[in-house]
Amino acid sequence: MTPHPQEAWDGDTTRPQKARNDDTTHSQEAQDSDTTRPQEARDGDTTAFEALMAEVMGTAERFGHREHVHLTWLAVRRYGVSPAVDLICDGIRRTARYAGAPRKYHVTVSRAWVELVGHHAGESGEDDFAEFAGRHPALLDKRLLTRFYRPATLAGPRARTGWVEPDLTPFPWQEGDRRLTVKP
Repeated sequence: MTPHPQEAWDGDTTRPQKARNDDTTHSQEAQDSDTTRPQEARDGDTTAFEALMAEVMGTAERFGHREHVHLTWLAVRRYGVSPAVDLICDGIRRTARYAGAPRKYHVTVSRAWVELVGHHAGESGEDDFAEFAGRHPALLDKRLLTRFYRPATLAGPRARTGWVEPDLTPFPWQEGDRRLTVKP
């Protein structure tokens, strides 16, 4: 049975194991953008991804959706959205592979979350993740992508292995000035 697409982002709720640095499978786009990625993400004993993970997990008991958002927020703030897409996606892919669950990695889900977090981080200047999360509670809803994508689209092999644009409604930055709002 194929895991629900959201599981690729939410993953196991336990602490992920340290990812190996032997991931040599990159998309052509990721290979082309290696020169713009943080140096620590390309080499060295401690990758930028591992450093961000350590920072997030320093105060967390488990690695769930909120921790994914926190990890992404840190990456976007430190490196910018495009490098954060590569950094987070590569790190999640390596972690899934290391954990023996490479099929849990989902290209569209991972990139969509980085772009959503990046959009909202760019709108606001919070220096504290709790403030950011309080200001953007929709990002803490792990079902958020179902506002933009049909479940069948996310469950399909095209979305799992490559980028697929939203097919229900555009992302907020694609609509112009409309803001993503959630009623409590």
